[in-house]
Amino acid sequence: MMNPITKSIALADGRTITLETGKLAKQADGAVTLRMGDTMLLATVCAAKDATPGCDFMPLQVEYREKYASAGRFPGGFLKREGRPSDSEILVSRLIDRALRPLFPDDYHADVFVNVTLYSAGNDDMPDALAGLAASAALAVSDIPFNGPISEVRVARVGGKYIINPTFAQLAQADMDIVVGATTDNIMMVEGEFSEVSEAEMLEAIKIAHEEIKRHCAVQMELMEAVGTTVKREYCHEENDEALRADVKAKCFDKVYAIAKSGVSKHERHDAFKAVVEEYKINFTEEELAEKGALIGKYYHDVEKEAMRRCILDEGKRLDGRSTTEIRPIWSEVDYVPGPHGSAVFTRGETQSLTTVTLGTKLDEKLIDDVLFRGNDRFLLHYNFPPFSTGEARPMRGTGRREIGHGNLAHRALKRMIPTGYPYVVRVVSDILESNGSSSMATVCAGTLALLDAGVTIKKPVSGIAMGLISENKGKNFSVLSDILGDEDHLGDMDFKVCGTKDGITATQMDIKVDGLSYEILEQALAQAKAGREHILGEMMKTMSEPRADLKAHAPRIVVIEIPKEFIGAVIGPGGKIIQGIQEETGATITIEEIDAKGRVEVSGTNKDSIDAALAKIKGIVSVPDIGEVYEATVRSVMPYGAFCEFLPGKDGLLHISEIDWKRLEKVEDAGIKEGDKIQVKLIDIDPKTGKFKLSRKALLPRPENN
Repeated sequence: MMNPITKSIALADGRTITLETGKLAKQADGAVTLRMGDTMLLATVCAAKDATPGCDFMPLQVEYREKYASAGRFPGGFLKREGRPSDSEILVSRLIDRALRPLFPDDYHADVFVNVTLYSAGNDDMPDALAGLAASAALAVSDIPFNGPISEVRVARVGGKYIINPTFAQLAQADMDIVVGATTDNIMMVEGEFSEVSEAEMLEAIKIAHEEIKRHCAVQMELMEAVGTTVKREYCHEENDEALRADVKAKCFDKVYAIAKSGVSKHERHDAFKAVVEEYKINFTEEELAEKGALIGKYYHDVEKEAMRRCILDEGKRLDGRSTTEIRPIWSEVDYVPGPHGSAVFTRGETQSLTTVTLGTKLDEKLIDDVLFRGNDRFLLHYNFPPFSTGEARPMRGTGRREIGHGNLAHRALKRMIPTGYPYVVRVVSDILESNGSSSMATVCAGTLALLDAGVTIKKPVSGIAMGLISENKGKNFSVLSDILGDEDHLGDMDFKVCGTKDGITATQMDIKVDGLSYEILEQALAQAKAGREHILGEMMKTMSEPRADLKAHAPRIVVIEIPKEFIGAVIGPGGKIIQGIQEETGATITIEEIDAKGRVEVSGTNKDSIDAALAKIKGIVSVPDIGEVYEATVRSVMPYGAFCEFLPGKDGLLHISEIDWKRLEKVEDAGIKEGDKIQVKLIDIDPKTGKFKLSRKALLPRPENN
């Protein structure tokens, strides 16, 4: 018999989140249905009973998917079914993963699969921040070992007021959009974008989010007790040899410590570390290495980690010899690649980005057809991380989740700096050519310089920095690191990326790998990040501080004008005849869309003459003819009683035979007028009933004396 268990969380604005288990997907290790209004998510979790032999990491796979049926829609394409995950679904999957992954026990190595599916989409409620809560609740009601629960909430600030889990409409008006993941005691993950907010304002938003998360975690604990899953399954995924662990440390630590504080380059350091462990392995036979090689590698990794951490905490020495606040050497160059419309190389230490900017027209907009959003994107940023950037000998494959996530962070850092109504579609592409820490922040810096080189009138330049943390005794002894290396990220306790202008933060992303991150540490990290950002920005501005005065010669030129709504049809013409004719005749490209009851006309071309010619024709169509005005007209047809002339684009008038010349004509041809001729005419009348135009040529000719 079905006995579902339900718990509720009341939000401050009157909305309610409901968690239910025991009704759906009962064969999964854990399953929870989350509802808020008409939004419904199903989260399931399954874990293998045993770990794969030899696995020494946490094999967690998180999938967030949205069903088109949830919004009452059909998927696009010929198949009419959901395909590979969209970028937005991948980004939500990463938000969940980053909060959950650090909380599995270090010695737990069974495959864990977390699936969160959107089955119903409310009109305005955002499901992405709810997905983390649903996933955690599914783990909570399972017997899978997990040091949670966690929850995730979005905080937006609208008109100075902080709102928990805002609606789509509220978020559109916000100057702050931040998603926070946390346990009852600790912040685990932060990601957001801002309109140049201060460090104190961002910290306040995190604190507000954490207070709400504490309530969510308490309700999940109640759900665990009601289900009876407070005791988790037993497991044994590791077999350790404490004598071997002690021997590895005793014989390797001093050598590794000396390398860790030597300040040599990345590859020299890795080769030196490898030589130490290879020297240690000489003492073992092949049979012993076959049995103990994996454990030696694991214990040696722990020695590297401890040596690096002791160097920093005890001596303030980092792997490359810098102090904790020192930024690596920076050099940059713009206009490096001639083909794109803008380009820049930004190098900081052993991390390098070659970034290009391409300017396009409305026809280059990205069409988005996600489940919850349909529209266009006019600012694109793509991040590529080829294997050669770290010296790896492996093939290049398709875009991975990491590349999508890093590109999204850089996109959020820069997008609010593009002026509202900027006529060009902008694509930024960052190719990482070298990597040793913080390549996404190099993308932000290189992206800023490439935009300036392209002549994009960004509001302010943006720089970015990645901060690290080494801590012990639950954060009582700690050191915050500016501009971290790859090893400091891998072996450290935090990866905290902060982007912004001279006046405030525009984007952030933070992942925590340990318990005990206090607000004191967060405040110091933000203050240190601000100083680092300002230093990096100063170095960038030595290369280029203002947008190029004009676009490059090969960049497209765009002019945008507005026309009355009622003239849109006249410019397009029947079946597009008029607009196509203008494009063919002038060589310009024309797009029209209706915005706010007006027609927005975008005219683009490779040279000014083609744009001017197209604009003249469009303005002629939308202009109101005035009696008494003189026009250059084209003879379209010749009739016995006169000639029909196009005096404005799409506007024809009759030049009666009596208005061609002062003398009497038997036929139009007697005046030498034929189809295709260009003649000067004067508009002499507009029929008030029919709107027909009457033209005169003789009014422009001298009147004979005898007339």
